[in-house]
Amino acid sequence: MSIMCTSENRTLIVKIIGEIDHCSSNEIKNKTDKEYKRLNSKNIIFDLSGVTFMDSSGIGVIMGRYKNVNANGGIVAAAAINKELKKIFEISGLFKIVKYYENIEKALNEFSLRG
Repeated sequence: MSIMCTSENRTLIVKIIGEIDHCSSNEIKNKTDKEYKRLNSKNIIFDLSGVTFMDSSGIGVIMGRYKNVNANGGIVAAAAINKELKKIFEISGLFKIVKYYENIEKALNEFSLRG
């Protein structure tokens, strides 16, 4: 599993490659939170194009970041998720709090329009 963080216009982009499970969730949380604060970000986009598996720990990672970002007036989004992950998002209700975009560019474009 690898985590790469970049930033654009106060939006932290977190690209995860591999599995999001109980073994990797703490590392994802810690790195995301650290980079969010360090870069003075407002929003987070999770690029999940490289995720091959996600269990309930992944749901917890995203929900926890949503709570933090929402309290800061920001938005959390997920981009480029596969069919299996989409089903997990739907069943868990994550799509009620996390917006989905086909790719990072579309998410960034909408975020820039919102200011």
